[in-house]
Amino acid sequence: MSHWSPQACQDEPDGLILFDGVCVFCSRWVRLVMRLDREQRFRFLPIQSPRGRALAARFGIDPDAPQTNAVIVDGRIWFKSDAALTVLGAFPETAPLALLKAAPRGLRDPVYDLIARNRYRIFGRTDQCMAPDPADRGRFLS
Repeated sequence: MSHWSPQACQDEPDGLILFDGVCVFCSRWVRLVMRLDREQRFRFLPIQSPRGRALAARFGIDPDAPQTNAVIVDGRIWFKSDAALTVLGAFPETAPLALLKAAPRGLRDPVYDLIARNRYRIFGRTDQCMAPDPADRGRFLS
């Protein structure tokens, strides 16, 4: 089993997305999810927060140099392309993209890794975690 294979995670809330809060690309991802998530199923946890650092370390993600985002759905934690496609599969507008999970992870994750390795250089990085709008603040954990 790969280090990034889905794993059991029964003790964390369903719909929790762990993300790199200083990454501009990752913050845009969170904003996209918030826009699509009319039922507000997902909550967000920046990896730079104390709870985010602890969760990352628990699952082998370096909180100082994260190689993946993660999402908890149905008692399992998903990583890399599995995480993104699991989230996208939850929304009618993007559900067809979840069909890409049928492709082997060995083909999908190298593309994910390429973007992840270059995300700061291409999209930028901020000094602080993204600040949610007041209406969305309750969806962010720390």
